Amino acid sequence: MSFLINIAMAAGAMVGAAAPAETPVEAAGPLGPLKGTMVSPASAEGPVMLIIPGSGPTDKDGNSPLGIKAASYKLLAEGLARRGIATVRIDKRGMFGSAGAVADANAVTIQDYADDVRSWIGSIRKSTGASCVWLLGHSEGALVALAAGGGVKDACGLVLVAAPGRPLGQVLGEQLRANPANAPILDQALAAIASLEAGKPVDTAGMHPGLMPLFAPPIQKFMMSLMSYDPAEMLSRYDKPVLILHGQRDIQVSEEDARRLEKANAKAKLAIIPNANHALKTVSSDDRAANMAAYADPALPLAPGFVEAIAGFLAKPQGR
Repeated sequence: MSFLINIAMAAGAMVGAAAPAETPVEAAGPLGPLKGTMVSPASAEGPVMLIIPGSGPTDKDGNSPLGIKAASYKLLAEGLARRGIATVRIDKRGMFGSAGAVADANAVTIQDYADDVRSWIGSIRKSTGASCVWLLGHSEGALVALAAGGGVKDACGLVLVAAPGRPLGQVLGEQLRANPANAPILDQALAAIASLEAGKPVDTAGMHPGLMPLFAPPIQKFMMSLMSYDPAEMLSRYDKPVLILHGQRDIQVSEEDARRLEKANAKAKLAIIPNANHALKTVSSDDRAANMAAYADPALPLAPGFVEAIAGFLAKPQGR
């Protein structure tokens, strides 16, 4: 069942005026600790949610050295804390605070990230006493949440934000086609995607430099892993509560993806957030440049609706 968030309605009571507390936290990683930050509301009796970051070198706050400074996960954690929901946001293995967890941050698979999520669930439950932990995955993180959540009884349920609903090769191809500036390199990019989808390495000799961040040899194994999953098929087998959140002005993942996920699981709830982009920020027009500019603006608040939808969903019995 889908619905359009009414931004004039708050779906969950605000909790106290006290500022939420931030605490460094750890979970066991392969070679060293995985690190993150817990944001706790004034009351310790509410639900706990793990925020799983999106693709590339995205840190626990939702920022990236590639020019993304939206701080979306930090803002989300603060907003949820004001509604009585504790969160843990994390650095991925091999990156930022979790740099010591593995020797090579590129030598990973989606299953590796899912294993780390399971480690985080155990650590969070031990430190908080929570009976289960909600998993919120953003973009690629939604795929990780799906890969981890299905095999973990201690996951309460899933919140999938800006989640792909098709195999990632299809989504990536659509993203590349959507930008007219990619026209000169599109054929080369699509051929590389097809090769990785087939489980075959891509020869990057002669590849346009602009495509190397996507297809560089060190990350090709991960890209093959990424493209081997069908999120909708995975969700069709999931039997716990699911909330799907999609920004109406997301130019990276289409509303079609959100609808495909909704159709895959009859119990899933879909909320479309008006005028919100992939970075969970408000965008008031279809102008692509303005949409992308919001990715680099930490002062821009989260689009109204994301926090409210999550808080309202978790407040219902069994998240339903």
